[in-house]
Amino acid sequence: MTDTTTIADIRITPVAFADPPLLNSVGVHEPYALRSVVEVETSGGVVGLGESYGSSIHVSRLKMAAESLRGLDVQNPYALRQAVARALTDDRTSGGDGMAGMVTASSTLDRVYSPFEVAALDIQGQQYGVPVSTLLGGLARDEVSFTGYLFYKWAGHPGAEPDRWGEALDAAGILAQAETMVEEYGFTALKLKGGVLAPEAEAEAVGALADRFPGMPIRLDPNAVWSVETAVRVGRRLEGKLEYLEDPSPGLDGMADVRQRVPMPLATNMAVVAFDQLPESVRRGSVDVILSDPHFWGGLGQTKLLAGVAQTFGMGLSMHSNSHLGISMAAMLHAAGATPNIDYACDTHWPWKDPEDDVVAGSPFSFDAGAVAVPTSPGLGVSLDRDKLRRLHEQYLASGMTERDDTGYMRRFDPAFDPSLGRW
Repeated sequence: MTDTTTIADIRITPVAFADPPLLNSVGVHEPYALRSVVEVETSGGVVGLGESYGSSIHVSRLKMAAESLRGLDVQNPYALRQAVARALTDDRTSGGDGMAGMVTASSTLDRVYSPFEVAALDIQGQQYGVPVSTLLGGLARDEVSFTGYLFYKWAGHPGAEPDRWGEALDAAGILAQAETMVEEYGFTALKLKGGVLAPEAEAEAVGALADRFPGMPIRLDPNAVWSVETAVRVGRRLEGKLEYLEDPSPGLDGMADVRQRVPMPLATNMAVVAFDQLPESVRRGSVDVILSDPHFWGGLGQTKLLAGVAQTFGMGLSMHSNSHLGISMAAMLHAAGATPNIDYACDTHWPWKDPEDDVVAGSPFSFDAGAVAVPTSPGLGVSLDRDKLRRLHEQYLASGMTERDDTGYMRRFDPAFDPSLGRW
């Protein structure tokens, strides 16, 4: 069987898809989101899919790693990871995390290795005739619940027509957005991306959501732009209204200080984004909930490992989302479906994407009461539509974008914009 599991070719294709002007702590989303599609093909002609960030630096690292993986066996993840690690020893670039500067301490090795690991699992699942979730230990749930991810936003990109979501720059706009999310997707949990308006205004929006959707879990994520004192003040004001408060202040020290003084759990996908940060977080009691993300924790196997660590130390677990396509959606579903201690509904940007802007064939995902079924076909359960891939690659080339730069885009319209942490 070795002959059919040897990596013969790897193709990496950067793509761009339309993105609304969603506001966040470091600026605003540009007109296109960038991703990369990874195809790993074996000598037996089986193709496995992975997806990752699309910045030029990250894509160059993916290509560097790909050269080291040809000739290796997709059934040996240890050898694959070691080969990527060796390839990256010659990397002299910096940055390129694909997260607009929000997550800067994740492991470069994990970020680069992740899509290749997902593709290898996709191949194994196809060859054994089982879904990836089976390779991860079997399903703990048949469907995965997601949150309605709310954003402050402009009506449309400057110079363009308003998008279908319209403007949301106050509590009324967020409330209208939430009502649409719940009506169209059936979400049973909501999350507001904060760090945009004054903390008191964002607290007002949370209050409006709690009043409109009584009993529904609500989260607020200011992306670490609040000082400890501001976080404590707002956290106490929102007692009884938040399921958890995500990354209110920067650093493990700041998070630990806030945690001791607010009534709700604290979650993170900024203060703890790699395994070497876990011991200090546990020692300081900085967080209660970790938002895993296969893209920067090193793939689906590493996500399962993180779940075990979280369970050992009594931490809750959810899943973080960046703007993504259908390959990532499938991978997230398999990981969450096979992880018993995913305690909270997962994040997803899916509603913000045009359904036609994807690379997978057909329309494999549908929301029912805010949840999506885990694919049951062999491998990831999705296949590549080459016409769609070609169109999104051409869109990438025509966009002229090579990096995600929320701050630079915002400063075109607000030159004095300040993205610093802890600024409120």
